[in-house]
Amino acid sequence: MGAQWKAKGKAQVADAKGKLFGKLVKEITVAARGGADPASNARLRLVVEQARKVSMPKDTLERAIKKGSGTGADAVNYERVIYEGFAPHQVAVMVECLTDNVNRTAPEMRVLFRKGQLGTSGSVAWDFNHVGIIEAEPANGDADPELAAIEAGAQDFEAGEEEGNTTFWTEPTDLDLVSRALPTHGFTVLSAKLGYKPKNPVNPANLSAEQLEEVESFLAAIDGNDDVQNVYVSLAG
Repeated sequence: MGAQWKAKGKAQVADAKGKLFGKLVKEITVAARGGADPASNARLRLVVEQARKVSMPKDTLERAIKKGSGTGADAVNYERVIYEGFAPHQVAVMVECLTDNVNRTAPEMRVLFRKGQLGTSGSVAWDFNHVGIIEAEPANGDADPELAAIEAGAQDFEAGEEEGNTTFWTEPTDLDLVSRALPTHGFTVLSAKLGYKPKNPVNPANLSAEQLEEVESFLAAIDGNDDVQNVYVSLAG
């Protein structure tokens, strides 16, 4: 599971695309605060590229940019909030939300964390590194992830979430630089964002099948909340 937990199962694919669009719209809206032109707003450029790769309709994308930049009639202001705590069996979790109403989101998180433990700010953040996360696929059969990581300036790499893909880890400030460099070293960037990587992930082998199922059920409930953007969990593999 590594840095970011994702729900499993083919039956969830259809719902996942709609949820992905919703998350990307929020990310675009927030990024557009720094300017509506992707050419001069690196953060916006990265998320717009990701939206295009998953075939987000052009009018949806443009409407999100207008919302965030304040140029649209329905401008909206999302706030990024991090909730920290533990899933069952003391598995550390960081939940990243984008919300237009913290007074709604906070009590919802308290309810969702009842089967785990909701902590205070900093209670588990110390056990995660703030990093840039780039998911990429080889553009050709000769692409070497180790060489690409070195040449592009990534800090580390590992097998990606999908077979054949690679996840590159960067310093937060190097995310855009490495994203721009990877294509020249044989990799097509699928997504690039800031996130969290656990320092000391729990080995799933140390949990029973029943315990692991409880953790998965807890994470699925968290991820199902509309305000949740990303769930980072300290569980290896």
